Amino acid sequence: MTEPTRGFDTAEFKQRLARVQTGMQAQQLDVLLLSCEPDVRYFSGFLTQFWQSPTRPWFLLVPQSGEPVAVIPSIGEYCMSQTWINTIHTWASPHETDDGVSLLTDTLYTLTGDGGRIGLPMGRESHLRMPLGDFEKVKTALAKHEWVDATELLQHTRMVKSAAEIKKIRHVCQLASDVFESAPEWLRTGMSDVDVFREFKIKALQAGVDDVSYLVGGAGLGGYEDIISPPAAHILQTGDVLILDTGCVWDGYFCDYDRNYSFGPASDAVNAAYQRTWDATEAGFAAAKPGATFADLFNVMNGILSDGNSAAGSSVGRLGHGLGTQLTEPASITIFDNTVLEAGMVITLEPGLVYDGIKMMVHEENIVITDSGAEYLSRRASQQIVEVAS
Repeated sequence: MTEPTRGFDTAEFKQRLARVQTGMQAQQLDVLLLSCEPDVRYFSGFLTQFWQSPTRPWFLLVPQSGEPVAVIPSIGEYCMSQTWINTIHTWASPHETDDGVSLLTDTLYTLTGDGGRIGLPMGRESHLRMPLGDFEKVKTALAKHEWVDATELLQHTRMVKSAAEIKKIRHVCQLASDVFESAPEWLRTGMSDVDVFREFKIKALQAGVDDVSYLVGGAGLGGYEDIISPPAAHILQTGDVLILDTGCVWDGYFCDYDRNYSFGPASDAVNAAYQRTWDATEAGFAAAKPGATFADLFNVMNGILSDGNSAAGSSVGRLGHGLGTQLTEPASITIFDNTVLEAGMVITLEPGLVYDGIKMMVHEENIVITDSGAEYLSRRASQQIVEVAS
């Protein structure tokens, strides 16, 4: 497998900037204030795990015309200077009384003047990565400015992936597929789920991923009852069903999908539940075309999961989501999300159901929307649950 080129050329960032600035002009936004890692990285290329530390705030300002401006702690100046960003303002952080507030305020004023419209994400799946008290100080200092919700603009800009982004996601999906497909060779009864998680991460790193930022799952006799917990020292035995759900990362881009394994022959109930989620995925894939909505995908998949019984079907709220620089991105495959699918969107299909009262079955794949339909980025799971010799 040929490894994609790491990073992006300047033309990629200029295209992203042009797209969002066109939207800013339509909404009469003078500047965007970005404070969260995915947004800052999307427009700058600033890739670092230093975001794991909540000590320091970081800002990128995107004007309606011209290049972005970074307002960041001095510890990040060198890393930011390696990106395409030319204007970088810094301060020594953490600071006892003014942790970037005056510098951010002054820079915003320089870009907007005495008044203007400052956009920042305020809606679903957004947050502000700076102390609320400091944000109030900025607003007070810029009292003549209007603060505008730019959630939809930013999310739509990032939803549609470039060819270079899709190549990275496809690559990490293929690496994870290699590990999932090798699992029957090293899974065995007597292992604890702690052992399984550790072995999966080791093999994923050996396969070439940069990190295994997300790995959850569950196991139990006749099926699992939970899919988001860490391992709990459960000893695998004949009759168990195991799910592993991973978000591996390569060059800052995620895959996010799962695989199910049966230790010994699966029961009729397990096979039926697996088949229904597999069928629901097939239906979602067939419906995933430009012009359809995320709600359309929900209705198609949930119809199979519920089998005509309105009281059955999914109870987790959504059956998939966007994917990219975050493990989960907008939009959501829910009954209420009418976001229209466009070529270049990368999403997950994630149907799940409850059977035998408390057991769960979840199936997930990663796909990209094309001009004519959809394409799998993860290698499609087998139509029958994988059996591990016990």
